Amino acid sequence: MSTSKLAGSPALKTDVMFEGIRYTEALGAAAEHSLPNFYPYRFKDGEHDPTGAGKANIPYLIKTGDETLIRILGNGDSLWSVAGDRKSGYRLVNDADTQNPVEIDFEPMHGWTQAETSDGFPMAQAGVSTHGDMMVINVAPGCEYFLGKVDGKAMRCTFCSYGAPDKRTAHLGQEVGQVGIPEITLQRMCDAITAITAETQIRHIYLVGGSLTDPRQEGERFLQLAQVVKDNNPNSIPVTLGSGALPDDVLQEFYDKDLVQAVCFNLEVWSEKLFAEVCPGKNHYVGYDAWIESLETAVSLWGRGHVYSAMVAGIELEPQYEMEWEQAADLVVQGVEDLCGRGIIPIYSLYYPVGGKDRSDYQSRLRSFFEHLALHYTEIRQRYGLKVWDGFMCHRCAYMQLECDIDRQQNNLEGEE
Repeated sequence: MSTSKLAGSPALKTDVMFEGIRYTEALGAAAEHSLPNFYPYRFKDGEHDPTGAGKANIPYLIKTGDETLIRILGNGDSLWSVAGDRKSGYRLVNDADTQNPVEIDFEPMHGWTQAETSDGFPMAQAGVSTHGDMMVINVAPGCEYFLGKVDGKAMRCTFCSYGAPDKRTAHLGQEVGQVGIPEITLQRMCDAITAITAETQIRHIYLVGGSLTDPRQEGERFLQLAQVVKDNNPNSIPVTLGSGALPDDVLQEFYDKDLVQAVCFNLEVWSEKLFAEVCPGKNHYVGYDAWIESLETAVSLWGRGHVYSAMVAGIELEPQYEMEWEQAADLVVQGVEDLCGRGIIPIYSLYYPVGGKDRSDYQSRLRSFFEHLALHYTEIRQRYGLKVWDGFMCHRCAYMQLECDIDRQQNNLEGEE
């Protein structure tokens, strides 16, 4: 692929991720039958607000005709808007090109979210969620990195705000210091898995959870979880282990028991310096070198193309790191080269730097960084013969990443030759 610019569905996805969508009655009406957004639409000063409440519920994810999935960001200044209705169909329209709307739909509100487990518990609170054709299982979300400080420094990852053990984890029965997952939680999870797979096609299962300060104990928790999922996965949907980096013998046990078919240990950022600053808990309790070594062990077991690391693309532009976008992009591309050379595939999710928004050129810097990374990353992965395995993730579920969209576009181009 040329390194000049993005095109096709990756370009549309990038436009919408960066520019957002402004509120229309059509967008508001779609929220009534769509998977709800975690963040309501907030009307800017002077913007017409038909709700009178200053905010409105909106859908979470757009689906285009070619099955591209895009997260919706509300933005009253955007040129993008939604027209149409459920009966006649929805269209994504840009004010600068109104003659070429994009036919779209939204990720639906599935019936299982309104159902109950066998013991009458709300299934939507069972620790299982979906986006596109991926099922995410997160029955122990509370992260111990939130609980204390080391030498006066908080241990949680600086970009994370949802892992604190609090009332949001109480209904799952998670208790601090307890490694095992309660049986009732696992039973409710199984009820949800059965309901979800009966209603919609799931192609990937992703096991995630909050970190424990002891990696071996974290491994024990995920071994328990993965075994129960395997025993309740009659369609043999591929499963990815999304824990933190684990000891080699624990990884060997996962492999020997065929509990998962891929792993994704999230390094988050490249360079030991940034890792220590952005992920102090991971650095303190595991360590940068040990984290990469665990990923390398995983490659030796599951093979190239089945080992991943989610990365937070854009946090490098936070002002405290004192990098212009070109310098930040060069650093990240260096990391791509190193990880791909080890058979590890990084997956980049867009991050909006909070402090970086104070700069007038914030949006242009972030977009230049993200597009430069996506294009150069594609060439590096091609050189190492690495493509995202469709058992781990695909364009139908990757809503803030471009790797699967670009791979699909490249495959289409190769098929035309």
